[in-house]
This record gives sequence, structure tokens and C-alpha cells, in this order.
Amino acid sequence: MARTTREVLTDGATVNGYKLGSLAARALPGPIAGAAAQMIGLSLAAGMRDKRSMIERHLRRVNPELRGLALRQTVQQAFDSYARYYVESFRLPNLSSRAVNAGFTVEGFDHIPKALAQGKGVILALPHLGGWEWAGRWLIERGYKMTVVVEPIEPPELFEWFADLRQKLGMTVVPLGPNVASTVLKALRENQVVCLLCDRDIERNGVPVTFFGEATTLPAGPATLGLRTGATVLPVGVYFTDRYNGHHAVVRPPLPAERQGGLRADVGRMTQLLAAELEYLIRRAPEQWHLFQPNWPSDPGY
Repeated sequence: MARTTREVLTDGATVNGYKLGSLAARALPGPIAGAAAQMIGLSLAAGMRDKRSMIERHLRRVNPELRGLALRQTVQQAFDSYARYYVESFRLPNLSSRAVNAGFTVEGFDHIPKALAQGKGVILALPHLGGWEWAGRWLIERGYKMTVVVEPIEPPELFEWFADLRQKLGMTVVPLGPNVASTVLKALRENQVVCLLCDRDIERNGVPVTFFGEATTLPAGPATLGLRTGATVLPVGVYFTDRYNGHHAVVRPPLPAERQGGLRADVGRMTQLLAAELEYLIRRAPEQWHLFQPNWPSDPGY
């Protein structure tokens, strides 16, 4: 199996190290924690040349005009953004509802309650972008039940620790694997919100698509679940803003899910539409796209 983004960024790290980092992030005043995230981003970029090279490739796919100093700056911003994601995730369980809500804005939110009114659940299809867990906490604060499917990481103790972190926010956490389908189907039957990160096909057995002008595959999950259950699929992006603890979510209109032929053909058509939506969301803030892994067959190490 391909290694996950977090597996690579945690090489050599220990569970105790993450626990200590979490305690430090929670103990520091917010602005100081933000400054610490920037220092962590600098350290990551300096120490991971292969990942820096990979994110350069991905950013050039988003914007072929990026080169030279502008490209180097955008790559650094991607590492800074990912470090901010970690620090904020560590701090999130201890923040008040008022703090979570204060810096959060959203456009297109009405798509979510409208979809849930149909009683078949809703699937939020997200790229690895910005601070998506903050948006999850914001939704849970408003009474929405949420199930999230996450990448398994090694060692298992580290996965359990991250899962516990999310569960403290009120999320039901399901590792990607053989039991995921039954759990997600149950959540949709209960009219829950299901979150699927879907800009990377970890198993490399997904649906062929054109993504940023190049052939690759994306997971079949969002389209297959939407077509089989009637759940609405909403592409969503969550972005950091310049404001302290600031986040802005964009909820896009539902993907067309009318059956037009066989299931395989419909899944392919719908996943290509999702690829176009992911492109739109990522292009809004490519420097916040946390994809450090090979994602196209032409990438080294794919």
C-alpha cells in the first residue's frame, strides 16, 4: 500500500513526541503557537527535499506559470500551512465554542441542511486543503453528527492517538479499510454528515480521471456512495485566513447524480465532475494544498 502523507511527515517521530507537541501547542498563547507553526514549517521544508520537490510538481500543475522565487515561496507556504494545520488541530479540543465560531465564515452553507432534509445523509468531498478539522468542529457545535474516513497510519498507537483527538471533537472516526463501507452506509442511513478526503487515490485502484490536465485516478467512494444511497455529494474546501484562528469554508453545489447508464459509467462521469470541482477549490489557495505524495503516474515514486 502507498504510504500516507502523515506517515511520511512523521518518519522517526514517536507517539510521546506528538503528545508533547500537543501539550505545548495547547499551553502556548495563540499568537505564539502561530509563530511556532511557522518555525515548524521552515524546518519541515528544509529537512524534506524530496517532499519539497514533489509539492513543486503539484503546484506547477495547478499553475504552470509558477517558477523561480514565486514557486519557492509558494512551496514554503504549503509547508507553513500544513504546520499550522497540526498546531491548530492540537489546540482545537481545548478551544471554546466562541473561539471556534469567532473566526469562521462560510459560503454555500445552505447546501448542507437542504441535502439533509432529504433524509439520506450528505457526503462532503474534500481535498487536503487548509484546516478541515476546524470546520468539522464548527458543524458539530451546530448539532450535526459527523463520520470521517481517515488514512491509516503507522504505528497503530499513533493512529489511535489521532483518532482520539478527533473523537474529542465529536467525530466518529473510521480508518480506511475493509470495514469502512458498512460504517459509512450506516452513517448515511442515519442521515449524518460523512467527510471523505478524496484528492488522492491511496490504493491506486480508483476511477480514471483527468486532474489538472493529466491522467490519474481518484477514489470511487464519493460517487459510488452517492449513486447507490441517494446521498448528496457536496465538494467542500476549507481555507486558513489571515485572521487569528481564521477559517473560511466553501460549500459547492451538489454534484449531478442522475443515473444515465450503468453504475461504472455513472461513477466515472461523476468522479470526473468531482475532479473539476477539486481543481476549482485548490486553485483558490494552492499554497494551502497539503499533498506531498506522488499523485500522478508520471510522478517519481508513484
